[in-house]
Amino acid sequence: MVDLYIQGGAFMHPILILWILGLAIGIAKLILLFRAGVNTRKFMAQTRVKLKEEGITGALELCEKTHGPVASIMHAGLSRAKDGIESAEKAITNAGSIEMAFLERGMIWLGFIIVVAPLLGFTGTVWGMIVAFDAIKEANDISPAIVAGGISQALLTTLFGLIVAMTIQLFYNLATTKIDKLIIDMEEASAELVDTLIDMQGAR
Repeated sequence: MVDLYIQGGAFMHPILILWILGLAIGIAKLILLFRAGVNTRKFMAQTRVKLKEEGITGALELCEKTHGPVASIMHAGLSRAKDGIESAEKAITNAGSIEMAFLERGMIWLGFIIVVAPLLGFTGTVWGMIVAFDAIKEANDISPAIVAGGISQALLTTLFGLIVAMTIQLFYNLATTKIDKLIIDMEEASAELVDTLIDMQGAR
């Protein structure tokens, strides 16, 4: 494997750097996203119980003890609940936008690596073909042995670039799927919270 890497030439180095960077970002992102997840239905049930038994103060304390974007937007809405339903909805919307931006942070770099790694591989391919034709020109011969080095370099950089892109694409897809689920959870939780506040207001 090391021999193939060396045969790939100089373009293998930036592709390797992108691979290491992409793996680091992808792993860190997945860990962060899975830690941000929460059982939304269970959490909402606990929140409703707190609202009935201890009021908004008790529900706020529960949100503060719970990690993740769902708890954050719930906390924002409950913090403004005393000012009316419209204020709570606005606070939830603002908090949701902030949480979505936080969830999507770093995804642009994964997308960048997915695009650039194959391009570097193709650039290495072009360079390898240039080396092969230069070898033909200098030797004034088209013997396979003369062009084998350049062609081998060309194919290896393309292969490595595609492997990097496919690997990081897997992390990107997994992260996107988790982000989509968290966004749905936030939307469901915010809608249920508003309904609960409306019910509480009508019961007074």
